[in-house]
Amino acid sequence: MLLSIKPGLTGAASMRFSNEEELLANQVDPIRFNDQILYPEKVRINNEYVKNQNFFLDLKIISYTILGKRLKEEWAQSGLNEGEKGR
Repeated sequence: MLLSIKPGLTGAASMRFSNEEELLANQVDPIRFNDQILYPEKVRINNEYVKNQNFFLDLKIISYTILGKRLKEEWAQSGLNEGEKGR
């Protein structure tokens, strides 16, 4: 599913992890954190986007990106919690 979407400037996973550099900088092993936690979560969010994709959702993502807001859709939220920071 994930490979059916074209790359763009923004997306649900990009919005969710707009602080990715900060998350990785706070990790003891940033490569492991990325490989085992961030990347799988980004894939999950992008797959959910494909299932829910429509013109209005794309407009919402674009406008929320410009406004610096987060999507409220449950599928766009991450299972990653603040407790994952600094591990």
